[in-house]
Amino acid sequence: MAVPASRSSPSPLLLRPPRRLLLVVVVLLLGSASLVHGGGKTLVLLDNHAIKDTHSVFLSSLADRGFELTYKTADDPSLSLIKYGEFLYDHLIIFSPSVEDFGGNINVETITSFIDGGGNVLVAASSDIGDPIRDLGSECGIEFDEEKTAVIDHHSYDISDEGEHTLVVADADNLIKVPMVVGVPSGNPILFRGVGMVADPENALVLDILTGSSTTYSFFPDKPVTQYPHAVGKNTLLIAGLQGRNNARVIFSGSLDFFSNAAFNSPVQKSTPGSKRFSKAGNEELAIALSRWVFKEEGVLRVGDAKHHRVGEADPPAAYTVTDLVEFSIVIEKLEEGKWVPYNGKDVQLEFVRIDPFVRTFLKRSGNRYSTQFTLPDVYGVFQFKIDYNRLGYTHLYSTTQVSVRPLQHTQYERFIPSAYPYYASSFSMMLGVFLFSLVFLHYREKEKSE
Repeated sequence: MAVPASRSSPSPLLLRPPRRLLLVVVVLLLGSASLVHGGGKTLVLLDNHAIKDTHSVFLSSLADRGFELTYKTADDPSLSLIKYGEFLYDHLIIFSPSVEDFGGNINVETITSFIDGGGNVLVAASSDIGDPIRDLGSECGIEFDEEKTAVIDHHSYDISDEGEHTLVVADADNLIKVPMVVGVPSGNPILFRGVGMVADPENALVLDILTGSSTTYSFFPDKPVTQYPHAVGKNTLLIAGLQGRNNARVIFSGSLDFFSNAAFNSPVQKSTPGSKRFSKAGNEELAIALSRWVFKEEGVLRVGDAKHHRVGEADPPAAYTVTDLVEFSIVIEKLEEGKWVPYNGKDVQLEFVRIDPFVRTFLKRSGNRYSTQFTLPDVYGVFQFKIDYNRLGYTHLYSTTQVSVRPLQHTQYERFIPSAYPYYASSFSMMLGVFLFSLVFLHYREKEKSE
């Protein structure tokens, strides 16, 4: 009778993955956790598909950075930003300044809802501006000039201008002094041909990114100036930005040509005799810097692990006691080239708040943590460790940690309080006085009078 061959089970050692392989996997996972995949789904609305070719350098730079671009004309009947209550895109680019009505279910109200939901929008206008772009600007605190108007400067225009002085040369000095938004300018002037804007003075969120010079104004280029222009001098905005309280970002450019290949590669020279000639305009470097900011590749902060405890201890107590010496620390990181790196700020403040701040102090950086020590106020209640950090170009950083502060227990008070020594003396002197009076009163006898 044949004996069946025995099937030996594999050794348990063979079932265990090598330790080196596990170590490599763990390291890769930890490394990927610190990476942030750039880009995102981006809807690009165009007046016509020819803009894809005339603005290919700018659009290609977005694609190279990982943005998933979807091109559609602004009047496409299939347009949609929201489906089943969810946004279909992370970002929106509107390169259709002359659109009169958006297609599909997109309108100004939908776009403002997209911004309110945290979406980022880049808008380029021109002298042929339609009502939807104008209305969108009004919703964001930007007022465009009338249709067919243009920014004019009879002193700072390019030598290639055709006679209307609408090809304005904007100096790099007119840029906002926030490198996080505009990058580090090379000093090359910027070419601009488009419509002027002014900011709502009551809207504190608007950023004047690029302004005109003192000789700039906005009017109809083919008509004499018979009334005060809509925008004059440095109040004329060429490029404006906005960061909402929800950290959504919007940029308005009065010129679609600003992003064109021709503007990127064009030499620049003012018509003023003796002006310096630049081989290339500063449009490309500024446009890329603006796109990195508006689409949150730059200027993004986040808070990490926050810790608090009494000095000399490691864990937070259930409740603090008044006048405790405490230590607070928190991790603050900045997004840089797709990675979260420690943020280097010297003006981060911590507040210890009940209703109003009782303590306000600066945090000092140590490694990737910011920390400070302070003495709790002699006031009990429910408090918060609060960080409210708001700086131009950066996302709003807000963090709160709630703690309780109780009064001293009766066993925690000093046996004798120095400030109460006068009361102690009066009490003991009173006791001594009563004792002496009692002795005198009880033992004193009057001598009997002799008859």
